[in-house]
Amino acid sequence: MYYKKALIFGIIFVSSLFADNSALKQTIKSNGQVIYMQKQKNVDGIKDMFKEGNFYGRIRNNNFYFAYNNPDSGHETQLVGDVGASFIYKSASLDGFDFSLGLYGSKSFFDKAKLDNISHLKASKDTLSRYRYVNGGSKTLLVFGQANLNYRYSKTDFTLGRQLVETFYTKSNDTKMIPNTFDGFVISSKDLSDSTLKLAYLTKQKLRDHQDSHAVFMVGDANLTSGVNHPEWSQNDDSAMHQGLTYSALIAAGKPTDAPLIVLDMENKSIENMKINFASYLVPQLLAQAMGEVNYKMGYDGFSVTPAFRYIQQFDKGAGSVGGASIYQTGLAGYKDKNSLDSKMIAAKIVTKIDAYKVNLAYTHVLNESDLVNPWRGFPTGGYTRSMGMYNWRANMKSYRLELVYNANKNAVYKKPFLQTSILYMDGDQSKKETDSMFYYAGIVQNIPSMPEFQYKVRFGYRDFVGASSLISDYIDSRLEFNYLF
Repeated sequence: MYYKKALIFGIIFVSSLFADNSALKQTIKSNGQVIYMQKQKNVDGIKDMFKEGNFYGRIRNNNFYFAYNNPDSGHETQLVGDVGASFIYKSASLDGFDFSLGLYGSKSFFDKAKLDNISHLKASKDTLSRYRYVNGGSKTLLVFGQANLNYRYSKTDFTLGRQLVETFYTKSNDTKMIPNTFDGFVISSKDLSDSTLKLAYLTKQKLRDHQDSHAVFMVGDANLTSGVNHPEWSQNDDSAMHQGLTYSALIAAGKPTDAPLIVLDMENKSIENMKINFASYLVPQLLAQAMGEVNYKMGYDGFSVTPAFRYIQQFDKGAGSVGGASIYQTGLAGYKDKNSLDSKMIAAKIVTKIDAYKVNLAYTHVLNESDLVNPWRGFPTGGYTRSMGMYNWRANMKSYRLELVYNANKNAVYKKPFLQTSILYMDGDQSKKETDSMFYYAGIVQNIPSMPEFQYKVRFGYRDFVGASSLISDYIDSRLEFNYLF
């Protein structure tokens, strides 16, 4: 570990000697989303399209310590480190056309002698491909995360290929080593007055811990990939994926195993002080979901108050009869209809801003129907009661969170520390094998003032199971991350 860190900082030091630090080329938001700061050039020839493009480099280090109060054979303390880099090239624009290429690499370090089962990895699982590790021992990932062609007309972009897709339901979620990306066609537009619109038709996904693209809405099994270890990790193995929607189950039910994901995302600010959001997704013949949200900002002398309300409805299009109402166990008791994925969620919050401080008091309630299904790194409770690693959208779950934020920054240049703390209480339905718990979180992000291209991030969470759930082992989830941008 010491040699690894010495190498990281050595590379950073050498790179800084040659970097142009007069202006940041890219920044990283606290949620991992990258913002490219350089303005794209318009050129007149193909040669200049390559010559005048922008290159973005990134060297990163992630460290994870996940520890249980009472470890046992299924709950192991884990110490995992990772190093990686990414190299992104965005061409100049020729007659509205441009392209992007992005290469990402990651190498994980852990003592396999101290880890009984790779499936026990928690926060660090997305830093390597578990599938490649159990079928070859590889701890390394090297992937093209971006490879797309874009055409811009007026304020509308048409993008084809592998790309980052930032919507309510799909996120790059680049908080580990490699982002979550999609293969498909995306239209993004700001041509409508006071509005933004994004429409995506996505045929494949590549989760953060995968070498290759895979189905957007199917779990692998032995009938798809025979003679291998853990075939369920070959396709969509996201923690929020519906585990009952396996290749064999879909085939038996006459459902598609390669269904696309169709996403619509809209935002409108035509009413003063009001922001209206709408989003939806459709996986044909299987499942659909829609979200509506309203934020209304009320400004006062020196502070503002913004109440907000979100409503989500999930529509079963055939997936419920295949996998059931629970995303983790087919036919689990305690559901209104164990074979239906129809469901709803309501959420409300009040956000108060005073100078550099923000206080967010929020509540979410998933109705007692079915679990919500959102396996593309967009979180239905995000911005309300979503805290680090918490999947609180099971049926009949109520969540309450108080969050305090200091020094938020839209440009993601945190020359002063960005601080975020929260307390979350989750009231789960034990008939569905959910537990009541408290989750305490604190995080800090900062760009070094004398070297703003160097950013560190520290995150710490502690989960305390309460009441009838108190026999479950509490745990600590701590993370330390360094990023150098050039």
